[in-house]
Amino acid sequence: MTGVQELLLSRIRDVADYPEPGVMFKDITPLLADPEAFTALTDALAEIAVRSGATKIVGLEARGFILGAPVAVRAGLGFIPVRKAGKLPGATLSQAYDLEYGSAEIEVHAEDLSAGDRVLVIDDVLATGGTAEASLELIRRAGAEVAGLAILMELGFLGGRQRLEPALSGAVLEALITV
Repeated sequence: MTGVQELLLSRIRDVADYPEPGVMFKDITPLLADPEAFTALTDALAEIAVRSGATKIVGLEARGFILGAPVAVRAGLGFIPVRKAGKLPGATLSQAYDLEYGSAEIEVHAEDLSAGDRVLVIDDVLATGGTAEASLELIRRAGAEVAGLAILMELGFLGGRQRLEPALSGAVLEALITV
């Protein structure tokens, strides 16, 4: 494990039985509160953005906004929020996806992505991969190319990576930490 990985992992707090009994929640708020750790995280994700040839960063609501916006600034790229349905004014593209119990929908402003854009999706955690998969479809429907997906932490035991491999179509999936 690298020094950056050790630093990041040391600032992620385990919260037992949240949001329900039997779940070990990975709380990143201590990492965000530590300027050294947050800077290291931003730098590591910005390096992935540059290496992937991204021209824009998409952040997934809500923690993907917190991580993606400073990465976009650091890498000199535009930032595009992908929101839950009904949160953006004006013309949007939407993509529905299935959850464990039910379904959800995400949206992006139709004019924010276009042909010629290479988009790196940033989020905090990769669990089952449903939201990330929907975001990749949404980016392609907007006419842009997927440069990849960069995440702080992958929960490997939930199989999100395997689910996403076909949707990534060869684009990178980089997790800074895998648990």
